[in-house]
Amino acid sequence: MQITASAVSLNVADVAASAAFVQRHFGFRQEMEADGFVSLAREGVGFNLVFLRTGLALLQPEDLRGQRAEGLIVAFVVDDVDAECARLQAAGVAITTPLQTEPWGERFFQVTDPNGVIFQLVQWVHAPAEAG
Repeated sequence: MQITASAVSLNVADVAASAAFVQRHFGFRQEMEADGFVSLAREGVGFNLVFLRTGLALLQPEDLRGQRAEGLIVAFVVDDVDAECARLQAAGVAITTPLQTEPWGERFFQVTDPNGVIFQLVQWVHAPAEAG
């Protein structure tokens, strides 16, 4: 099998609000759009971020049409998580989970878009200790 592209699709109530949030704050650009659908891309990310309107009649499988993105975190690894946190705060974005560093070296914070989708920005500040 050869995989030529990848995407993450999230069902949300307001497609335009989530798309605008990701474009404004994370530098994604719109590649495709239709009624209840938008596909966003960003150079170097390696996948498209797709927002689908909850209840969209064309969504497959049918039993997912009424569901929305819940319990899901979209994570972006960045070079300077502290600077990104400061940038987003300065832009007026509420920080859902403040900056913290886990014992295994993951430094992160989280923000939430208007539809409740959680975005986590991560920087690895030191290599995890090897299990022994």
